[in-house]
Amino acid sequence: MRCLRDRPRRPDPTLPALLTVLRPQQWIKNGFVFVGLLFGHAWNDGARVGMAFAAFVAFCLLASAVYAMNDIADREADRLHPRKSQRPVARGAVSVAQAAVLSAACAAAGLALGFGWGGHAPWIFPAYLAINLAYSFGLKHVVILDVFLISAGFMLRILAGTLGLAIAPSHWLLACGLLVTLFLGFAKRRAELDVAGTGAAHRRVLEHYSAPLLDQMITVAAAGTVVAYALYTLSPETIALHGTDRLVFTVPFVLYGMFRYLYLLHRRGGGGDPAVELVRDPHLVVAAAGWLALTAWLLGAAP
Repeated sequence: MRCLRDRPRRPDPTLPALLTVLRPQQWIKNGFVFVGLLFGHAWNDGARVGMAFAAFVAFCLLASAVYAMNDIADREADRLHPRKSQRPVARGAVSVAQAAVLSAACAAAGLALGFGWGGHAPWIFPAYLAINLAYSFGLKHVVILDVFLISAGFMLRILAGTLGLAIAPSHWLLACGLLVTLFLGFAKRRAELDVAGTGAAHRRVLEHYSAPLLDQMITVAAAGTVVAYALYTLSPETIALHGTDRLVFTVPFVLYGMFRYLYLLHRRGGGGDPAVELVRDPHLVVAAAGWLALTAWLLGAAP
C-alpha cells in the first residue's frame, strides 16, 4: 500500500501563474471599444463613457476566459514551442481543472457585465465567445479563415463601442478596422512560421501557408489600411462630420507605425504578438501616442 506522501499532488498555483493564464498584457487589444467615443464625439457623454468602460472590462474577462480555454486545448502543442512551453498549463503549474474553473468564472462574469452594463447590443458578447469557441475547436485549422476569425473578434469590439453605445459606425471605420486587424493577423502567422519552420508540430494551419504567400497578404492588407485611412481623412463626409480637414496630418503616424511593424517582423523577429510589440517597441509607442494625441486634439478643437 502506497504512502500518502507518494501520491501525486495537484498543482498549487501561485497568483502569478494564475495571472499569466489570464494574460492581462493582452487586454490592451480591448481598447478598440473606445474608438466609437473618439470618432463619435461622445467623450463628454457620461452614460456612454460608462458603458464603454463596462464593455472594455467585459471583453477583458471574456478574452481571459478564451485564453485559459486555449491553454487547455493547446497544452500538448504548446510544449513543443520554444516560448509557449513556459505557459502555466503547458508546464503543469496550473492544472487543467483549475484553468477550466478560471475560464468559466471569467466567462460568466464577462457575460453578466456585458448584458448588465455593456451597452445596447449585448448579443456582441456571446457572439465573441461563440466565434472564439469555433476558432479554438476546429476553425483555427482552416487556412485564411483562421485570420478572418481573429479579425472578427476585433470587429466585435468596434461594434460594441459604436452600435453598443448607440453610435452609428462609419463605413470607413469598419473598413479600416477590418484591414488593420487582417494585417496584424497575417503578420502573426508570418512570425509563427519563422519560429516553427513548417509549423506542423505546433500549429497545423501553418502547413498551408508559405512565407511568400503571407508576405503578399500582409502587403495587400497594409496597403489597404493606409489607403483606406488616407481616403477617410480626405472624405467630404469626414470633414463635415468632424468639422476639420486636418485629419490628413495623422496619416504619417499610421504610415510610420505600419512600416515599423513590418521592420520588426522581418528584421527583428517580432510581429508575433501586437499587444507586446505596442508596449515594448519605443517607435510604435511614439507612433501610436502621436496619432492618438493629434487625432484627439483635432477632433476636440473642431467647432
